Amino acid sequence: MARNKHIARKKRLLKAMKGNRRVPAWIVLKTNRRFMQHPKRRNWRRNNLKR
Repeated sequence: MARNKHIARKKRLLKAMKGNRRVPAWIVLKTNRRFMQHPKRRNWRRNNLKR
């Protein structure tokens, strides 16, 4: 990837980075462990972002 990125691409990467977190512990407790994993979790090696 280029060292100098367009601002639009940087914003997309930042949004993807923020959304790539685990489910908060309080939600796990509130839902009685029904939601243990996040359906949109992404690994930087395995999955690419769509353009």
